[in-house]
Amino acid sequence: MERKRLFEPGDVVMTFTGEIGIVISKQILEKVAARSKEGRRAGHFFSPGCCYNPDYITQIPVFFEDGTFDVMRAMNLKRKGDLPEEKRLELERKVGS
Repeated sequence: MERKRLFEPGDVVMTFTGEIGIVISKQILEKVAARSKEGRRAGHFFSPGCCYNPDYITQIPVFFEDGTFDVMRAMNLKRKGDLPEEKRLELERKVGS
């Protein structure tokens, strides 16, 4: 039985503060974490002594427009379906580079 996820890699999301980002896979998270810094924005997942375990239900890895990433709490994100295609492509390009 497959577990349901709230968000899937590739979904465009917005934080409650209005920042736009794209949900990334666990493999891309490892690459991004090696070359980008963590944003530590409001709503990121933080638990002392606990490591990240992105399950896409409570912990969602997101890459943001400013080139940083965070593993966010799901309750602090919402889907952003009306993002212009060129902005989405720019986010995907930044993640891949």
